[in-house]
Amino acid sequence: MRIAFFGLPIAALLLTRDGHDLVWCGLSNPEAVGARRLTRFVGAERVHFVGGANGAIPRQLRAARPDLIVSWFWTKKIPASILCLAPSFGVHPSLLPRHRGPDPYFWAIDSGDELTGVTAHALEDEYDTGGIMAHRQVRLDPSWDAWQLARALDRPSLALLRDVAGAFAEGRPPAARPQDERLATLAPQPSDEDLSLTWSWPAGRIARRVRAAAPWPGAWTQIGECLVTLMRVRATHDFPRALAPGEAAVRGDGVAVVRAADVALELLSGRTEDDLVLGAHDLAAIVDSARKLSIAPRARLRFDTVD
Repeated sequence: MRIAFFGLPIAALLLTRDGHDLVWCGLSNPEAVGARRLTRFVGAERVHFVGGANGAIPRQLRAARPDLIVSWFWTKKIPASILCLAPSFGVHPSLLPRHRGPDPYFWAIDSGDELTGVTAHALEDEYDTGGIMAHRQVRLDPSWDAWQLARALDRPSLALLRDVAGAFAEGRPPAARPQDERLATLAPQPSDEDLSLTWSWPAGRIARRVRAAAPWPGAWTQIGECLVTLMRVRATHDFPRALAPGEAAVRGDGVAVVRAADVALELLSGRTEDDLVLGAHDLAAIVDSARKLSIAPRARLRFDTVD
């Protein structure tokens, strides 16, 4: 099968291992892991590092005469002038039509999904809207952050990519069924508002947002005069009962806790605006120094130290 490939080198290398002929490979980063090995395998004349302009690509691809166009973690829109050259498909790290867009990891965790997965779909002019060819489900571990979820989806994503490409090569391409637009949700890059913490929420909801945003860019809150990005929190029943939602204290063990709508959250790790890493005791020190009334997004935070 003559394949034109767009995406990360690891997937292209696996397709070559499966015996496919990669006649054209579009990579966005010459320093991506596997780029040099891919160049050695298929030849430098077939590897192209594609920046913002796609003007020369259609002409080069027509000359390559691909039988199939494959995308795996390609972050740019592939123009219709390319998609018309051959059948095409990509693999998206969600169960489409749920979480269409560039950051399904954040939204799957933040939404409290129990199941997620990967979907092979036909490529269309609009992102993640093409007919569904196949999918694989993954149960979302409630302890995962976004990076861990991405790692957990890599293996099934690559396996699905290879299976579908193999089906095309064998002359039995999977039928693409239209997506149900009634079930569609969007997964854009989270905004500052999406990344903010609202302490009037239940503790589980806040903890999900922290995990969804970790390790980068992180969920943020204001403690006194300090803007803090929280990387790890943990729900706890061990907190002063006098605290109201949004109020904080430093427990006797030196750990800061903030009351949510139901129970409290321990502040375990984070970082400053200057990306200085903060441990639990660093966060407690910040809370300890912010004993006066402080205002944070959507919530009134008061930080009191408990002796």
